[in-house]
Amino acid sequence: MSTAHSRYACCMNLRGCGTALVTPFRRAGNIDESALRSLVEWQIASGVHFLVPCGTTGETPTLSHDEWLRVIDLTVEVANRRVPIVAGATSNSTADAVQKAKEVGSRAGVDAILTASPYYNKPTQEGQYQHFRAIAEAVNKPLVLYNVPGRTGANIEPATLARLAKIPNIIAVKEASGSMTQIAEALNAVPDDFILLSGDDAITLPVISLGGMGIISVASNVIPTEISRMTQSALEGDWKSARALHRKYLPLMQGLFLESNPLPVKCVLAMMGRIEENYRLPMVQVKSETRAKLEKIAAEAGLLAGRMAAR
Repeated sequence: MSTAHSRYACCMNLRGCGTALVTPFRRAGNIDESALRSLVEWQIASGVHFLVPCGTTGETPTLSHDEWLRVIDLTVEVANRRVPIVAGATSNSTADAVQKAKEVGSRAGVDAILTASPYYNKPTQEGQYQHFRAIAEAVNKPLVLYNVPGRTGANIEPATLARLAKIPNIIAVKEASGSMTQIAEALNAVPDDFILLSGDDAITLPVISLGGMGIISVASNVIPTEISRMTQSALEGDWKSARALHRKYLPLMQGLFLESNPLPVKCVLAMMGRIEENYRLPMVQVKSETRAKLEKIAAEAGLLAGRMAAR
Protein backbone atom coordinates (compact mmCIF):
# COMPACT_ATOMS: atom_id res chain seq x y z
CA MET A 1 0.00 0.00 0.00
CA SER A 2 1.46 3.35 -1.04
CA THR A 3 1.63 6.14 1.50
CA ALA A 4 0.00 8.43 -1.08
CA HIS A 5 -2.99 6.09 -1.34
CA SER A 6 -3.27 5.95 2.44
CA ARG A 7 -3.08 9.75 2.65
CA TYR A 8 -5.93 10.21 0.19
CA ALA A 9 -7.99 7.52 1.89
CA CYS A 10 -7.53 9.22 5.24
CA CYS A 11 -8.40 12.72 4.05
CA MET A 12 -11.47 11.54 2.12
CA ASN A 13 -12.97 8.99 4.44
CA LEU A 14 -16.29 8.64 2.62
CA ARG A 15 -18.46 6.68 5.00
CA GLY A 16 -22.19 6.53 5.52
CA CYS A 17 -24.82 8.11 3.29
CA GLY A 18 -24.04 10.41 0.41
CA THR A 19 -27.02 11.85 -1.46
CA ALA A 20 -26.95 11.79 -5.26
CA LEU A 21 -28.72 15.13 -5.55
CA VAL A 22 -31.50 15.84 -8.02
CA THR A 23 -31.30 19.07 -10.01
CA PRO A 24 -34.55 21.03 -9.55
CA PHE A 25 -35.86 22.88 -12.62
CA ARG A 26 -38.46 25.59 -12.99
CA ARG A 27 -41.31 25.26 -15.49
CA ALA A 28 -39.41 27.49 -17.92
CA GLY A 29 -36.59 24.94 -17.89
CA ASN A 30 -33.94 26.85 -15.95
CA ILE A 31 -32.36 25.59 -12.73
CA ASP A 32 -34.45 26.33 -9.65
CA GLU A 33 -31.62 27.69 -7.54
CA SER A 34 -33.82 28.43 -4.53
CA ALA A 35 -35.11 24.85 -4.45
CA LEU A 36 -31.58 23.50 -4.82
CA ARG A 37 -30.32 25.61 -1.94
CA SER A 38 -33.21 24.46 0.25
CA LEU A 39 -32.65 20.83 -0.71
CA VAL A 40 -28.93 20.97 0.14
CA GLU A 41 -29.62 22.68 3.48
CA TRP A 42 -32.30 20.11 4.36
CA GLN A 43 -29.97 17.23 3.47
CA ILE A 44 -27.22 18.52 5.74
CA ALA A 45 -29.63 19.31 8.57
CA SER A 46 -31.00 15.77 8.24
CA GLY A 47 -27.60 14.21 8.86
CA VAL A 48 -26.33 13.03 5.48
CA HIS A 49 -22.60 12.43 5.53
CA PHE A 50 -21.66 13.85 2.11
CA LEU A 51 -23.30 15.23 -1.04
CA VAL A 52 -22.94 14.23 -4.69
CA PRO A 53 -24.12 16.90 -7.15
CA CYS A 54 -24.18 16.33 -10.90
CA GLY A 55 -24.42 12.56 -11.09
CA THR A 56 -27.01 10.64 -13.09
CA THR A 57 -29.72 11.59 -10.58
CA GLY A 58 -28.93 15.24 -11.28
CA GLU A 59 -29.82 14.87 -14.98
CA THR A 60 -26.29 16.02 -15.75
CA PRO A 61 -26.32 14.90 -19.42
CA THR A 62 -28.88 17.65 -20.11
CA LEU A 63 -27.06 20.42 -18.23
CA SER A 64 -24.99 22.92 -20.15
CA HIS A 65 -21.37 23.35 -19.17
CA ASP A 66 -22.17 26.51 -17.21
CA GLU A 67 -25.18 24.92 -15.51
CA TRP A 68 -23.10 21.91 -14.47
CA LEU A 69 -20.59 24.19 -12.75
CA ARG A 70 -23.36 26.33 -11.26
CA VAL A 71 -25.03 23.34 -9.59
CA ILE A 72 -21.69 22.29 -8.11
CA ASP A 73 -20.85 25.83 -6.98
CA LEU A 74 -24.25 26.29 -5.32
CA THR A 75 -23.89 22.97 -3.50
CA VAL A 76 -20.42 23.93 -2.29
CA GLU A 77 -21.62 27.37 -1.21
CA VAL A 78 -24.57 26.11 0.82
CA ALA A 79 -22.64 23.20 2.32
CA ASN A 80 -19.93 25.61 3.48
CA ARG A 81 -17.55 22.80 4.43
CA ARG A 82 -20.06 21.10 6.73
CA VAL A 83 -19.98 17.90 4.66
CA PRO A 84 -17.68 16.67 1.87
CA ILE A 85 -18.72 17.39 -1.73
CA VAL A 86 -18.13 14.73 -4.38
CA ALA A 87 -18.81 16.39 -7.73
CA GLY A 88 -19.71 14.47 -10.87
CA ALA A 89 -17.52 14.84 -13.97
CA THR A 90 -18.03 12.21 -16.66
CA SER A 91 -17.56 11.92 -20.41
CA ASN A 92 -17.20 9.11 -22.94
CA SER A 93 -14.27 11.03 -24.43
CA THR A 94 -11.21 10.63 -22.24
CA ALA A 95 -9.82 14.02 -23.27
CA ASP A 96 -13.12 15.68 -22.36
CA ALA A 97 -13.35 13.77 -19.09
CA VAL A 98 -9.84 14.91 -18.19
CA GLN A 99 -10.72 18.53 -18.96
CA LYS A 100 -13.93 18.37 -16.92
CA ALA A 101 -12.14 16.76 -13.98
CA LYS A 102 -9.48 19.48 -14.08
CA GLU A 103 -12.12 22.19 -14.13
CA VAL A 104 -14.21 20.88 -11.27
CA GLY A 105 -11.16 19.68 -9.36
CA SER A 106 -9.76 23.20 -9.25
CA ARG A 107 -12.72 24.35 -7.15
CA ALA A 108 -11.70 24.75 -3.50
CA GLY A 109 -14.92 23.36 -2.04
CA VAL A 110 -14.90 20.16 -4.09
CA ASP A 111 -13.39 17.35 -2.04
CA ALA A 112 -13.51 14.53 -4.58
CA ILE A 113 -14.63 13.79 -8.15
CA LEU A 114 -17.13 11.13 -9.18
CA THR A 115 -16.51 9.84 -12.70
CA ALA A 116 -18.34 7.03 -14.47
CA SER A 117 -17.18 4.57 -17.09
CA PRO A 118 -17.22 5.90 -20.65
CA TYR A 119 -20.74 5.35 -21.96
CA TYR A 120 -21.80 4.07 -25.40
CA ASN A 121 -18.21 3.37 -26.53
CA LYS A 122 -18.14 0.02 -24.67
CA PRO A 123 -14.38 0.10 -24.01
CA THR A 124 -12.47 -3.01 -23.04
CA GLN A 125 -11.15 -3.48 -19.52
CA GLU A 126 -7.81 -2.09 -20.66
CA GLY A 127 -9.56 0.87 -22.24
CA GLN A 128 -11.37 1.65 -19.00
CA TYR A 129 -8.15 1.32 -17.03
CA GLN A 130 -6.36 3.77 -19.32
CA HIS A 131 -9.34 6.16 -19.24
CA PHE A 132 -9.49 6.36 -15.46
CA ARG A 133 -5.71 6.48 -15.12
CA ALA A 134 -5.55 9.47 -17.47
CA ILE A 135 -8.12 11.32 -15.35
CA ALA A 136 -6.39 10.44 -12.09
CA GLU A 137 -2.99 11.59 -13.35
CA ALA A 138 -4.41 14.92 -14.51
CA VAL A 139 -5.89 16.06 -11.20
CA ASN A 140 -4.80 16.46 -7.60
CA LYS A 141 -8.13 15.41 -6.08
CA PRO A 142 -9.38 11.99 -4.98
CA LEU A 143 -11.43 10.11 -7.57
CA VAL A 144 -14.51 8.00 -6.91
CA LEU A 145 -15.17 5.68 -9.83
CA TYR A 146 -18.77 4.94 -10.78
CA ASN A 147 -19.58 1.49 -12.09
CA VAL A 148 -23.10 1.44 -13.55
CA PRO A 149 -23.05 -0.90 -16.56
CA GLY A 150 -26.83 -0.76 -16.92
CA ARG A 151 -26.44 2.84 -18.10
CA THR A 152 -22.94 2.95 -19.57
CA GLY A 153 -22.74 -0.43 -21.29
CA ALA A 154 -19.32 -1.01 -19.67
CA ASN A 155 -18.59 -2.96 -16.49
CA ILE A 156 -15.52 -2.36 -14.31
CA GLU A 157 -14.53 -5.91 -13.46
CA PRO A 158 -12.94 -6.67 -10.07
CA ALA A 159 -9.52 -7.35 -11.57
CA THR A 160 -9.58 -3.97 -13.32
CA LEU A 161 -10.73 -2.26 -10.14
CA ALA A 162 -7.82 -3.85 -8.29
CA ARG A 163 -5.41 -2.35 -10.85
CA LEU A 164 -7.06 1.05 -10.58
CA ALA A 165 -6.95 0.95 -6.77
CA LYS A 166 -3.15 1.03 -6.99
CA ILE A 167 -3.30 4.55 -8.45
CA PRO A 168 -2.78 6.89 -5.49
CA ASN A 169 -5.76 9.20 -5.85
CA ILE A 170 -8.33 6.61 -6.95
CA ILE A 171 -9.76 6.00 -3.51
CA ALA A 172 -13.27 4.63 -3.99
CA VAL A 173 -15.90 3.11 -6.25
CA LYS A 174 -19.66 3.53 -6.37
CA GLU A 175 -20.73 -0.01 -7.28
CA ALA A 176 -24.04 -0.25 -9.13
CA SER A 177 -23.47 -3.41 -11.14
CA GLY A 178 -26.35 -5.09 -9.31
CA SER A 179 -24.25 -8.18 -8.72
CA MET A 180 -23.51 -9.10 -5.11
CA THR A 181 -21.03 -11.69 -6.36
CA GLN A 182 -19.09 -9.01 -8.22
CA ILE A 183 -19.21 -6.70 -5.21
CA ALA A 184 -17.88 -9.48 -2.97
CA GLU A 185 -15.09 -10.20 -5.46
CA ALA A 186 -14.27 -6.50 -5.74
CA LEU A 187 -13.95 -6.14 -1.98
CA ASN A 188 -11.63 -9.14 -1.93
CA ALA A 189 -9.51 -7.66 -4.72
CA VAL A 190 -8.88 -4.11 -3.44
CA PRO A 191 -6.74 -2.90 -0.50
CA ASP A 192 -8.36 -2.64 2.92
CA ASP A 193 -8.45 1.16 2.81
CA PHE A 194 -10.09 1.34 -0.61
CA ILE A 195 -13.70 2.49 -0.21
CA LEU A 196 -16.57 0.64 -1.85
CA LEU A 197 -19.97 2.35 -1.73
CA SER A 198 -23.23 0.79 -2.76
CA GLY A 199 -24.92 2.37 -5.76
CA ASP A 200 -28.28 0.76 -5.00
CA ASP A 201 -30.25 1.66 -1.86
CA ALA A 202 -31.91 -1.73 -1.54
CA ILE A 203 -28.62 -3.63 -1.19
CA THR A 204 -26.81 -1.19 1.10
CA LEU A 205 -26.92 -3.51 4.11
CA PRO A 206 -25.49 -6.61 2.38
CA VAL A 207 -22.79 -4.42 0.82
CA ILE A 208 -21.81 -3.08 4.25
CA SER A 209 -21.86 -6.61 5.68
CA LEU A 210 -19.19 -7.56 3.11
CA GLY A 211 -17.01 -4.56 3.94
CA GLY A 212 -18.60 -1.66 2.07
CA MET A 213 -18.52 1.79 3.64
CA GLY A 214 -22.00 3.07 2.79
CA ILE A 215 -24.21 4.27 -0.05
CA ILE A 216 -24.44 7.00 -2.66
CA SER A 217 -28.18 7.16 -2.41
CA VAL A 218 -31.18 8.15 -4.49
CA ALA A 219 -33.67 7.48 -1.67
CA SER A 220 -31.93 9.90 0.68
CA ASN A 221 -33.22 12.74 -1.50
CA VAL A 222 -36.60 12.07 0.13
CA ILE A 223 -35.66 10.30 3.40
CA PRO A 224 -32.20 11.66 4.27
CA THR A 225 -32.47 11.10 8.02
CA GLU A 226 -33.63 7.53 7.65
CA ILE A 227 -31.07 6.39 5.07
CA SER A 228 -28.29 8.08 7.04
CA ARG A 229 -29.38 6.35 10.25
CA MET A 230 -29.77 3.00 8.52
CA THR A 231 -26.29 3.22 7.03
CA GLN A 232 -24.64 4.47 10.21
CA SER A 233 -26.34 1.78 12.30
CA ALA A 234 -25.01 -0.93 9.98
CA LEU A 235 -21.50 0.54 10.04
CA GLU A 236 -21.63 0.55 13.85
CA GLY A 237 -22.81 -3.07 13.94
CA ASP A 238 -26.32 -2.24 15.14
CA TRP A 239 -27.95 -4.57 12.64
CA LYS A 240 -31.28 -4.71 14.46
CA SER A 241 -31.85 -0.98 13.98
CA ALA A 242 -30.45 -1.06 10.44
CA ARG A 243 -32.70 -3.94 9.41
CA ALA A 244 -35.78 -2.28 10.93
CA LEU A 245 -35.20 0.87 8.86
CA HIS A 246 -34.43 -1.18 5.75
CA ARG A 247 -37.63 -3.18 6.06
CA LYS A 248 -39.73 -0.08 6.67
CA TYR A 249 -38.43 1.82 3.67
CA LEU A 250 -37.69 -0.99 1.20
CA PRO A 251 -40.97 -0.38 -0.70
CA LEU A 252 -39.93 3.26 -1.16
CA MET A 253 -36.40 2.31 -2.25
CA GLN A 254 -37.89 -0.04 -4.84
CA GLY A 255 -40.60 2.42 -5.87
CA LEU A 256 -38.01 5.03 -6.78
CA PHE A 257 -36.91 2.74 -9.61
CA LEU A 258 -40.34 1.91 -11.05
CA GLU A 259 -39.20 4.05 -13.97
CA SER A 260 -35.82 5.46 -14.95
CA ASN A 261 -34.06 7.45 -12.26
CA PRO A 262 -34.59 10.35 -11.48
CA LEU A 263 -38.21 10.39 -12.65
CA PRO A 264 -39.77 8.73 -9.56
CA VAL A 265 -37.62 10.54 -6.99
CA LYS A 266 -38.40 13.95 -8.47
CA CYS A 267 -42.07 12.98 -8.59
CA VAL A 268 -42.03 12.15 -4.85
CA LEU A 269 -40.05 15.29 -3.99
CA ALA A 270 -42.70 17.32 -5.80
CA MET A 271 -45.45 15.52 -3.85
CA MET A 272 -43.60 16.54 -0.69
CA GLY A 273 -43.49 20.16 -1.83
CA ARG A 274 -39.70 20.23 -2.00
CA ILE A 275 -39.37 20.94 -5.74
CA GLU A 276 -41.46 21.55 -8.83
CA GLU A 277 -41.85 18.42 -10.94
CA ASN A 278 -40.00 19.49 -14.06
CA TYR A 279 -37.59 17.54 -16.26
CA ARG A 280 -35.58 18.02 -19.41
CA LEU A 281 -36.11 15.84 -22.44
CA PRO A 282 -35.58 12.97 -22.89
CA MET A 283 -36.79 12.71 -19.29
CA VAL A 284 -40.58 13.05 -18.97
CA GLN A 285 -43.14 12.70 -16.18
CA VAL A 286 -43.90 9.20 -14.89
CA LYS A 287 -46.94 7.32 -16.15
CA SER A 288 -50.21 7.86 -14.29
CA GLU A 289 -50.17 4.33 -12.86
CA THR A 290 -46.62 4.86 -11.59
CA ARG A 291 -47.65 8.15 -10.01
CA ALA A 292 -50.53 6.45 -8.19
CA LYS A 293 -48.18 3.76 -6.87
CA LEU A 294 -45.64 6.33 -5.75
CA GLU A 295 -48.25 8.41 -3.96
CA LYS A 296 -49.44 5.34 -2.08
CA ILE A 297 -45.88 4.32 -1.16
CA ALA A 298 -44.95 7.86 -0.12
CA ALA A 299 -48.08 8.22 2.00
CA GLU A 300 -47.45 4.88 3.73
CA ALA A 301 -43.88 6.01 4.43
CA GLY A 302 -45.24 9.16 6.10
CA LEU A 303 -43.75 11.57 3.57
CA LEU A 304 -46.84 13.53 2.61
CA ALA A 305 -48.19 14.68 5.98
CA GLY A 306 -46.25 17.93 6.07
CA ARG A 307 -46.19 18.61 2.34
CA MET A 308 -47.64 22.13 2.53
CA ALA A 309 -45.05 23.29 5.05
CA ALA A 310 -42.03 21.68 3.42
CA ARG A 311 -40.69 24.74 1.56
